[in-house]
Amino acid sequence: MHLTQQHRNLIERVINTIETGKPGGDYGAIVIYADGPHDIRQITYGRAQTTEYGNLRTLVKMYVAAGGLFSAALAAYADKVGSVPLIDDSRFKSLLRDAGRQDPIMREIQDRFFEEVYFTPAMRWADDHGFVLPLSALVIYDSFIHSGGILWLLRQRFAENPPLLGGNEKKWIEAYVRVRHAWLSNHHRPVVRKSNYRTKALKEQIADNNWNLSKLPIRMNGTDVFPE
Repeated sequence: MHLTQQHRNLIERVINTIETGKPGGDYGAIVIYADGPHDIRQITYGRAQTTEYGNLRTLVKMYVAAGGLFSAALAAYADKVGSVPLIDDSRFKSLLRDAGRQDPIMREIQDRFFEEVYFTPAMRWADDHGFVLPLSALVIYDSFIHSGGILWLLRQRFAENPPLLGGNEKKWIEAYVRVRHAWLSNHHRPVVRKSNYRTKALKEQIADNNWNLSKLPIRMNGTDVFPE
């Protein structure tokens, strides 16, 4: 996947808008959703949002190791994240919020974290399956951010092969977004159902034939997104 710097920047800003409502992202954003294991409540945090029972521990440990303004205070929590529920720990949440909004080191760590944990694996998956278009990159990255990857349960619901296996890239992406939108819209978790605005916006980009992401702005959940 060979993206220009503008494409890369635009994709990141669209994802930031999906997750925090701001193209530049909100590095201190904290939201509590009942979407953890067995529908328990969990913290979601950061510029593009990572979860308490997902990769938040990795992010916290990276920040602690970097020696930021709040690293010493957060060190006591590093091994607890994902093992001990912290949704009601006001000090932990305050430290995360303050680090994201006051410490440039946390912002640098988050940029590296989302690159290493989500973006690079997403683009590796795209390369491995023969995808080359910028809109495809956005669709795939969004799935990695939101669902941890391209879910096999969704791939089984349509017949088109990925490009590497002779399929049509645009048809595959269109089918995938369609079935993912239906899956989100009918999910048993109310908070997941509400997240179908992301696939709705992606469907609009497909309908507009905006495969090169050259038609600007990208409209995402009521916000117009341009490259920085």
